[in-house]
Amino acid sequence: MSEETLGVLRGVATLLAMIAFVGVCVWAYSRQRRNRFDAAAQLPLEEDQP
Repeated sequence: MSEETLGVLRGVATLLAMIAFVGVCVWAYSRQRRNRFDAAAQLPLEEDQP
């Protein structure tokens, strides 16, 4: 494999990783998920019921 081909593959891998990261960020901060994540964030603070 030539060095040029290896460089292109590294660039494509970096681009795919960046797209995946942006996709996860968009998913995590979407308004549809906010209520669910807020409820999950409060779970450690709630009292245990006997």
